[in-house]
Amino acid sequence: MAGNQLRVLDALDVAKTQWYHFTAIVIAGMGFFTDAYDLFSISLVTKLLGRLYYYNGGPKPGTLPPNVAAAVNGVALCGTLAGQLFFGWLGDKMGRKRVYGITLILMVVCSLGSGLSFSDEAKGVMATLCFFRFWLGFGIGGDYPLSATIMSEYANKRTRGAFIAAVFAMQGFGILAGGIVALIVSAAFDHAFKAPTYAEDKIGSTVRQADYIWRIILMFGALPAAMTYYWRMKMPETARYTALVAKNAKQAAVDMSRVLQVDLQAEEDKVEKIAHSESSNFGLFSKEFARRHGLHLVGTTTTWFLLDIAYYSSNLFQKDIFTAIGWLPPAAKMNAIHEVYRIARAQTLIALCGTVPGYWFTVALIDRLGRFFIQIMGFFFMTVFMFALAIPYNHWTLKANRIGFVVMYSLTFFFANFGPNATTFVVPAEIFPARLRSTCHGISAAAGKAGAIVGAFGFLYASQSKDPTKTDPGYPTGIGVKNSLIMLGVVNFFGMVFTLMVPESKGKSLEELTGENDEGADEVEIHAVPVSGRRVLV
Repeated sequence: MAGNQLRVLDALDVAKTQWYHFTAIVIAGMGFFTDAYDLFSISLVTKLLGRLYYYNGGPKPGTLPPNVAAAVNGVALCGTLAGQLFFGWLGDKMGRKRVYGITLILMVVCSLGSGLSFSDEAKGVMATLCFFRFWLGFGIGGDYPLSATIMSEYANKRTRGAFIAAVFAMQGFGILAGGIVALIVSAAFDHAFKAPTYAEDKIGSTVRQADYIWRIILMFGALPAAMTYYWRMKMPETARYTALVAKNAKQAAVDMSRVLQVDLQAEEDKVEKIAHSESSNFGLFSKEFARRHGLHLVGTTTTWFLLDIAYYSSNLFQKDIFTAIGWLPPAAKMNAIHEVYRIARAQTLIALCGTVPGYWFTVALIDRLGRFFIQIMGFFFMTVFMFALAIPYNHWTLKANRIGFVVMYSLTFFFANFGPNATTFVVPAEIFPARLRSTCHGISAAAGKAGAIVGAFGFLYASQSKDPTKTDPGYPTGIGVKNSLIMLGVVNFFGMVFTLMVPESKGKSLEELTGENDEGADEVEIHAVPVSGRRVLV
C-alpha cells in the first residue's frame, strides 16, 4: 500500500472474507437475478403473443409482425442502455447507495406493469408492454454500474474478482428461474385447459385463458426485486465513495468500523491531501484521463459491445434456432400453451447445462487464472464453437445429430459465461478512479447493450431463410441461420483481438490500478490487534 493510502481502504483490501461480503453479494446479486429474469423471459412468450393478438387464420399460427417483434424484444435493451449511462453518471455524483434504491423501485413497478394492458386490441397491449419494458430496462440499466461498483469497493483485493463475478453470476439463476416459472405456469394451464393443436383446430388451439400465462411470467420478476429493497437501503455507502469522492473521512471510518467490526480512525488530513493531488482531479473528458485510461475505456467498451452482439442474439432467439434444426416441433403441431412449455423446456436445459455452470467456473477461477486469460480464452472457444456449428450446419439439422447441436450450442454459452460475459462486467469496476468508476462502468455496459440491440434487431432479420417461402410472415429474406452463425463467429474473433487492450487487475488494490493516492509512497503495514473486545488498526 502506498503511504498516502487511507487505512480504512487498506482495511477493506486486506480484510478476510466475512459475512458482510456474502450479504453484499446476495443483495447486489438479487438485482441481477431480476435483471436476467426480466430481460430474457420475454423470449419465452413472444410466440404466444403472436398467437393471441395476431391470429390470421393462415396455415401457421399468428406471429408478431417484424416491427412489433423488434420493439418487444429490443425496447428493454434500449431502456437498459439509457439507464446504464444515466445511473452510472448519477452514482458518481450522488453516491452509490442513494441511487441504488431508485433502480429497484423502477424494476418492481415496471415488472408488474409489463403484465398489465389498457386494451383488448393488439396495438394497445403491445404499446403498454413496450412502455413498461422500456422503463423496466431503464431501472435494470442502473443496476449494472451500481452493483458492480459497490461490490468492487466493498471487496478485498485477494478475492475481489470472485465477489464481483458472483454478483453477475446471479444472472444465470435468473435465466434459469425464468424457464422454470414458465414451465410451471404453462404446465399448470396445459393441464387445466386442454386444447387441440393448431393443425386440428386453428381457433381452439389458443384458449382464452392463455392470455394470463405471459402476464404471470413477466410479473413474477417483481418478487425477487421487492424482497431485497429493505436490505439495499440498510447498506452503508461505500468507503471509497465517502472518502475519495465525498471527502468525508469521518463518515467513512464510522461506516467501515461497523461493517468490519474494527476501530478505525478518521484521517481527515490524508483525505484533504488526496483531494488536492493531481491524480484526483482530472475529469472524464480531460487529456490526463485519455492518457491514463483512454485505451482501457476503448478496450472495455469494444469487447463488451462485440460480446453482446453474439450473446444476446443467441439468447433471445434460441427458440428460432431450435425450430430451425427441428428440436422444437413445427408450431402448427402444438397448441399455444404447449408451445410455451416446449420453448421453456429447451431454454431451461441450455441454462442448466451451459449458462449457469459457466458463470460459477468464472467465480471459482477468476482470481487464480486472471481476468485477461479467462476473457481471451472465452472469446477463442466461442469463435471455435460458432464456426463448428455454422460450417457443417446442414449436418446438425439431421434428426440423428440434433443432440450434438444442442451440446455444441450449450458449450458456446458455457464459454461465454466462463469468459467475456463475466469479465467484461468485472474489469470496468476495477480499473477506473473512484470518482469516475460508476460512470465508466455505465459507458462500458451501455456499449454492450448497443451490441445487444444490434444482435437482437439484426439477428431477427439476418436469420430468416434465403428461400422466400420459408421466411416468417412479414419478413424479407435473410442470409439464413448458417451464415448468421458464421457472422457471430467473426464477431467473437474480433472480441479476442480487442481484449489485448484490457489490463489485468488480479491481486491489486483499486488504488494501485487507478493510480489514486500513489504519490510519495512509503510502504505501510496494517495490523489488527484486539483492544477491549474489538480490533484496532495500527
